[in-house]
Amino acid sequence: MRFRQRLARPLHLHPHGWVIRLSPPELLLLGFALLSVIGTLLLLLPVAANIPLAWHEALFTATSAVTVTGLGVIDTSELTLFGQIVVLGLIQLGGLGFMTFAALMLALLGMRLPLQQQKLIRESLNQTSFSTLMHLVRLIIAFALIAETLGTLLLAITWVPKFGLWPGLWVSVFHAIAAFNNSGFSTWPNSLMGEVANPLVNGVVSALFIIGGLGFVVIAELTQLHRRQPLSLNTRIVLHATLWLTLVAMASLLLLEWHNPATLGGLDSIGTRLQAAWFQAVAPRTAGFNTLDIGELTTPSALLTMLWMFIGAGSASTASGIKVTTFVVLLLVARAFVTGRPQPAVFWRSIPEQTVLKAVAVALAGLLLVFSCLFVLTITEPGQPFLALAFESVSAFGTVGLSRGITSELSVPGQLIVIITMLLGRTGPITLGFFITTRQRRGLKYAEENVQIG
Repeated sequence: MRFRQRLARPLHLHPHGWVIRLSPPELLLLGFALLSVIGTLLLLLPVAANIPLAWHEALFTATSAVTVTGLGVIDTSELTLFGQIVVLGLIQLGGLGFMTFAALMLALLGMRLPLQQQKLIRESLNQTSFSTLMHLVRLIIAFALIAETLGTLLLAITWVPKFGLWPGLWVSVFHAIAAFNNSGFSTWPNSLMGEVANPLVNGVVSALFIIGGLGFVVIAELTQLHRRQPLSLNTRIVLHATLWLTLVAMASLLLLEWHNPATLGGLDSIGTRLQAAWFQAVAPRTAGFNTLDIGELTTPSALLTMLWMFIGAGSASTASGIKVTTFVVLLLVARAFVTGRPQPAVFWRSIPEQTVLKAVAVALAGLLLVFSCLFVLTITEPGQPFLALAFESVSAFGTVGLSRGITSELSVPGQLIVIITMLLGRTGPITLGFFITTRQRRGLKYAEENVQIG
């Protein structure tokens, strides 16, 4: 059935209930696009901002929010309370995942999810049993609300005395939700640079986006540790990779920025420097907050930050990027080739061929998307430094929100290409994984022949 026909009549009534006729990738991308359009229309209302917003500014802000990116052509402080509520709502919807909300809403309305839609949700949440799907969806929402509430209360300890009851509570709510959903939006123009020496704010915010970035399936499994069941290979990879990537990133920042007076070198105490290095080591894996001036990072630090942004965090999480499991599988494939092993393995488990294929496809698709975005930006933004454009491209793909200060200077065509990159960066890996998982096996098999590699 053609896409136009399915789009004109997306629902079809079967004897057992309503069935969605759109394919899972179409549903996912259109869902995010629709939320972006709705957010754009709301932000264009006079009550949404203290200054008149152009259509492309509203569209960019709405898309950045629903894809939980955090890049902005305007400061969130220029929005009214209504506008900030709109942004926060988009962040929550985009962070928990459009398909998660869709699955819950359809179940509550008595509508039947077709097998294809169930497969997409199963793939995005890494679930193997359809019977536990809705239980996991309810767990996701409940855990998110609990984490955000606790984060709000802890942040309020600092910000309520500082700003007053209601302003302090609002700032705490906004940053708790944005942090858990790995979005880089802040109510302040300089993000959290003013809190660089505050251990409570640094600890709570970093904990929120680490937890949100682990992946809900990992969190669900960790909550069952009392049953003394061994952790799955996926969970062990995510936990180990998260730890080591964070430690390597922190050590690199300390080494490269210790004597930089514009970043770590300008901080008073060793404790504050260590705290800032920790925060900035964790944030690039799609959180998007910053306590250091990203535009003042040295070139080696900026390149390493781009690598962390490209890798991202855990699958089925509020974060994006190619995901840490994809990165680890690629490393295992390279190790297997170098050591002459027939199959990549880790923790006494072999990695299936289909998982390897998926990892290669996702990583290659990510590289192509970043290159395409960067290529177009070099055409539309000829006056901007190449490193800043490359940083912006990777940040848009990984839906991180960190920038070297050029986002607000982008032309309208440049903003549009970043919007597309954010949408594809958010929905692309899941969509590509669905296509690989559900591809049809052909009955015809061709003869093999070697090709020279390297």
